[in-house]
Amino acid sequence: MDSSDTTTGFHHLSSSPTSSPVSSPPAAIHSPCAACKILRRRCADKCVLAPYFPPTEPLKFTTAHRVFGASNIIKLLQELPASQRADAVSSMVYEANARIRDPVYGCAGAIFQLQKQVSELQAQLARAHAELINLQAQQKNLIAMICMEMAQTQQGYRTTPQSTNALADSPNMYQNDAYFLDEISHGSVWDEPLWI
Repeated sequence: MDSSDTTTGFHHLSSSPTSSPVSSPPAAIHSPCAACKILRRRCADKCVLAPYFPPTEPLKFTTAHRVFGASNIIKLLQELPASQRADAVSSMVYEANARIRDPVYGCAGAIFQLQKQVSELQAQLARAHAELINLQAQQKNLIAMICMEMAQTQQGYRTTPQSTNALADSPNMYQNDAYFLDEISHGSVWDEPLWI
């Protein structure tokens, strides 16, 4: 075997490597976004609509497209910085839903209804507050009247001639009245409101 055979044999052996060849990574399957799927166009890698209208939410784009149109949505997103695009899409979808429900007023109608509801609740709260103040005043007046009547009753027992007989009949009367007045002054009798 001459040197030419050996070199050819060596060359033949080196051309068939023993290790497996390096395979390239499989190409990622790019699913078209909901907007491109509805518009029936090819979804590019840098599609401006893809981050905001995923293929799992086709109704989101359908609603916005029905009111604003695809070209206006794309134009608006291209004019905005990337940090504000998600909020813009949410606003467009909300406005589109409101406009479909109420073609005349749209979002303004919903805002008007909410403002009306807030005004009604504020009026109810003011009425309840006024009623509470009125009931508290009535409770104070009632306590004052009871105290005055008890004081007059005790004064009557002291001035009438039968007071000695009354005292003999009920020796604990003044003790009970004094206890009741003491409870009123400390507020234990009237801790809870008279009316609920």
